[in-house]
Amino acid sequence: MAKEFYLKHHSFHIKAIFTALKGIFENNEYADKAIEKVMKANKYWDVRERGFVSEVTYDMVRNWRLMLASSGVEPDAKLSDRTLWMIFGTYLVFDGYSLPESNYFKGLSEKKVISQLEKFHKIRKIRESLPDWLDEMGEKEIGKDWDKVVRALNQKPTTVLRANSLKTNPKELLQILEEESITEASLISWSPDAVELKFPRNVFRTEAFHKGLFEVQDASSQMVSEFLNVQPGMRVVDACAGAGGKTLHLASLMKNKGRIIALDVKGKKLEELKKRAARADVRIVETREIDSSKVVKRLKDTADRLLLDVPCSGLGVLRRNPDSKWKLNVEEIDRVKVLQKEILTNFSDITKVGGKMVYATCSILLSEGEDQIKWFLSTTGDKWNLVGEKRYSPDVYHADGFYMALLERMK
Repeated sequence: MAKEFYLKHHSFHIKAIFTALKGIFENNEYADKAIEKVMKANKYWDVRERGFVSEVTYDMVRNWRLMLASSGVEPDAKLSDRTLWMIFGTYLVFDGYSLPESNYFKGLSEKKVISQLEKFHKIRKIRESLPDWLDEMGEKEIGKDWDKVVRALNQKPTTVLRANSLKTNPKELLQILEEESITEASLISWSPDAVELKFPRNVFRTEAFHKGLFEVQDASSQMVSEFLNVQPGMRVVDACAGAGGKTLHLASLMKNKGRIIALDVKGKKLEELKKRAARADVRIVETREIDSSKVVKRLKDTADRLLLDVPCSGLGVLRRNPDSKWKLNVEEIDRVKVLQKEILTNFSDITKVGGKMVYATCSILLSEGEDQIKWFLSTTGDKWNLVGEKRYSPDVYHADGFYMALLERMK
């Protein structure tokens, strides 16, 4: 039996959703930024209202091609209010609601929408709301498993926390969260520091967050630092550190003993890393902005461990960033593959002989993972040895898609 949607209770929320959708699809804004703008314009909304607007916007973006096709709206149609109401009405039916009686939905037939949804369910690229090029690329690289992978990537993600082992542990964090009324949470057996929340919550407002007891980080992302196998007292370089999610994890695995040098081309991200490090009580990180090739050259042959969490297509995190599939293109992916090779070539010698390096990407594509490592090994002769590699596929682990390779420098 279909659910009933109370339109009059959500009129302001729907207008906000429309504003966000226009920002994403007409102004090329990132979804999180477009939603953030809407939230700032409606400061007095409570948690439920914010959650409704955010979740519906993301879900509509996630299923955008299916919504357009099933509503009869042309892909390149201007997003007028009339058009957006047609798409929203289609989304309500898709989400299990009866189409409310309203002039907003004049010309939209619930029966026809259901028929169209059933029709397009048989066409993968429309069912999973993929651009043609991405569906073709995925099938070419992943083969028969592409169906399962893309289905998993089109699901709503859960919130996963990483317990900061410098201050707590996952089991203790579960109890602390329960005291802050976050009760539906559990451990993840294959990711040692991970705590998964069953329902979305604004964890950044919790006392536990402000005390530095956890960071928000997906379970598969957490396994990158684990894979590097760092030990207390080591000298470690995180060469694509960004805002430092993996840097902080490395510091906790090293028990705040040793030294981590965090590099990035964006100084603003490194400033954010410093703030996060202070909250997490991490004291062994030094940040360096890559403003010239000298920064990397000075580090040659110095690291026991090197992390190359390289820029990539981000196709492994489509659950969290569904808008990126509408912003990406083949040319951008080709460009980032070239960059990955340049980073492997120019940064790998930071590792000392006998040291180890992890190459990691949050991509589902073999051409950004396994194939890049094969290329690297073929160009470096017997200088490097592949110790092991691991792929976290979204359909198997119900997590973001990640690839990681551990290599040892032999000479």
